[in-house]
Amino acid sequence: MRVGVDGLPVVLLTAGFTGAVLALQTYVGFKRFHAEAYVGSVVALSMLRELAPVLTGLMVAGRSGSAMAAEIGSMRVTEQIDALVSLATDPVQYLFVPRILAGIVVVPMLVVLANALGIGGGYLVAVRLLGANPSSTSRTRFSSCRWTTSGRAHQGGRVRLPPDAHRLPAGVPHDRRAEGVGRSTTAAVVLGSLAILVSDFFLTKVLF
Repeated sequence: MRVGVDGLPVVLLTAGFTGAVLALQTYVGFKRFHAEAYVGSVVALSMLRELAPVLTGLMVAGRSGSAMAAEIGSMRVTEQIDALVSLATDPVQYLFVPRILAGIVVVPMLVVLANALGIGGGYLVAVRLLGANPSSTSRTRFSSCRWTTSGRAHQGGRVRLPPDAHRLPAGVPHDRRAEGVGRSTTAAVVLGSLAILVSDFFLTKVLF
């Protein structure tokens, strides 16, 4: 629910407007060579191979990943994770694994929807706004779709209290605890985004 349904609006908006902007940019360039019919092909290939998976991953990392990191970080600083350990419950199996499995299951679904909306947005801009030929745009678009390319939540669990936190009386809040949660959330988003971009390069090199 948190990764898929709650993240759906931002993913679809990002993909739709990315496809529309890509169609605008390519149409202007291709028109100089009377190759407007290939706008659909460029948009489809770009969305399927690169933009939809990468942008979906970045949006999920920025939205859902940061929320997970903040949630688990808050559980760490309020000693809820320590309470799970004292109850003989493995925090990894109880907190991390369900979130990772949710991402594995839901993110490909988001990518499929992002592909559809991105290609559809590019088609609408090319045909309805710029006046491209709908039949040739559709033909080149679908001929390019023969095959497609298919959390850093643990950062929250790495939140550490400041060195002098043990001097605080029990039950007294400390601002630096929230500071630790903020740092871990930032690290989760940054590391997750970098992992997506780096893996994207190597996967593209291997697959294409």
